[in-house]
Amino acid sequence: MRGAVIHAPGDVRFETLDDPRILKPTDAVIRTAVTCVCGSDLWPWRGLDATDEAHPMGHEYVGFVEEVGAEVTGLRPGQFVVGSFATSDNTCANCRNGWQSNCLDREFMSTCQAEYVRIPNAQGTLVATDGTPGEEFWPGLLAVSDVLGTGWYAADAADVRPGSTAVVVGDGAVGLCAVIAAKEMGAERIIAMSRHRSRQRLALEFGATDIVTERGEDGVARIKELTGGIGADSVLECVGTAESMQQALRSARPGGSVGFVGVPHEVAVDGQELFYSHVGLRGGPAPVRRYLPDLIDRVLSGRIDPGKVFDLTLPLEQVADGYRAMDERRAIKTLLKP
Repeated sequence: MRGAVIHAPGDVRFETLDDPRILKPTDAVIRTAVTCVCGSDLWPWRGLDATDEAHPMGHEYVGFVEEVGAEVTGLRPGQFVVGSFATSDNTCANCRNGWQSNCLDREFMSTCQAEYVRIPNAQGTLVATDGTPGEEFWPGLLAVSDVLGTGWYAADAADVRPGSTAVVVGDGAVGLCAVIAAKEMGAERIIAMSRHRSRQRLALEFGATDIVTERGEDGVARIKELTGGIGADSVLECVGTAESMQQALRSARPGGSVGFVGVPHEVAVDGQELFYSHVGLRGGPAPVRRYLPDLIDRVLSGRIDPGKVFDLTLPLEQVADGYRAMDERRAIKTLLKP
C-alpha cells in the first residue's frame, strides 16, 4: 500500500509501505474511505516535535472493514466504520467510567494517512454505521473521529450549559468544532477568538455570536468587556501554547471552567494564580469513543455539518501539499482521498 511518512521537519513523503495485517486477535484492518491532516500534525512538520526517525503519519480515519481478528465478533468485512485517534477496549475500568482515551490497553493511532490501516482494540474502538453513508457525509464523519470529538470534549470539560457564555480560544478545526459543541450544548453566547476572516465566517455559521480578534492580555480585556467585567462561564482552549492557556484561564469568571484540548507545548500553569481564581481546569486527550454514537447520529441526521472545516481536498498522494497549505494557513484542514 501507499501512505505518508515524515522524514524531517517540512519533509513528508508519499511512499510504498508494508500492507497492514492482523497482529493480535483484537485487531482489524480497514480500507480508508477518507483521511486528513490534523493541526497537531503540524507540530513535527514545523520541528516543534522531534522526528528522530522516519515514521508514518495520521490519526483520523473512516473506512471499510477489510479483515478482523479472531476475537472481534461485533464487526464484519464490508462495514463502514468510524473510530477514534485513541483506541480502547471499551471494557476496562477507565473505559466504563467514560475515559476511553485513557484505556488500560490504549494505543494512539499514528498511521492513518494511508490506503489501509490496522486498528488495535477494534471491537471497542470502531463504531459501524447502519449501512454505508452517502459520500456527502464522509467529511463530517471523519471530523467526528477527532476534531469534532475533541471540540465536544472541550465543551464538556468546560461545563458548557444551556444559557451560558462560552469563549473558544483557537480558530483551527478543533476550535471551530468546539463552537458547534458549545452551540449544541445550549450556550447562549459563544465568543470565538479569531483573526482570520474565513475562519470567522465559519465560526459564525457554526453558532458563534461574537468575534474577538485581540490576543493575550488585550484579548482577556475584550472578553471581560463583553461579559460585564466578570469573564466567561466556560472557556474552551483549543491551541496548546503558553499564551493560549494563559488567555483561557484569565478569560474565565471566578467559578468558571476551562476545558483544554490543545496538546500543550511549553505550557506552565501558575498554581498561585489558579488557586485564587477559583477557575476549574480539565483537559487531556478527548475520550472520543464516549461520544461517537451520539455524534455520528447528529451528522447523519443533518443536524450538524462539521465536515465544513475541510476547505481543501487533495488526493492522498499530494499529502505534503496538504501539510504545506495548513502550515501557511491557506487551509483550515485538508481532506485526503485515497
